[in-house]
Amino acid sequence: MSDHLSPASPTTVRLTRYTKTEQSEILGTGDDPFGVAHTGLTWLPKEEHFGIRLGGRLVAHAGLLRLPISIGGVSTEVVGVGGVAVAPNLRGQGLARLVITAALDHARTLGPSHALLFCRDSLVPFYERLGWQALDQEVHVEQHEGPVPMPLRTMRTPLHGGVNWPAEAVHVHSFPM
Repeated sequence: MSDHLSPASPTTVRLTRYTKTEQSEILGTGDDPFGVAHTGLTWLPKEEHFGIRLGGRLVAHAGLLRLPISIGGVSTEVVGVGGVAVAPNLRGQGLARLVITAALDHARTLGPSHALLFCRDSLVPFYERLGWQALDQEVHVEQHEGPVPMPLRTMRTPLHGGVNWPAEAVHVHSFPM
């Protein structure tokens, strides 16, 4: 496959499935395709999937999952965004922006006021360019042994206008997405 997109605009589609096979189609078969194995965390699979196909090959993905959280002890829900992936030879061409935008457009129909994601520090500037904001407060996520601090950066974006994010402790009441 070419390292550059054709003049035709890629389109994002809702995927009926997203398994290890589809992930490998985008990222290859490495042991740690997202670079987060060092965290030792157990992750939840996403429930809704969006992708971009070029020439019949899946080249980008973003997944969604509604999650129960509490902020300052007040229970609510967020839409978790995860599994964001773009084929290495096509990075830097706007595919991640396209697939994340499609996923967030759908997330706006799900009810929660915010979307949340976890990422490596090196990806924070990318998500900031898309309008995400890093949380300053510590975030805890559930693991088999109980709640643990999230070692990755937590970022959020509003899904609707006029909503604020309280500057209080955050607890994700499930494994992270």
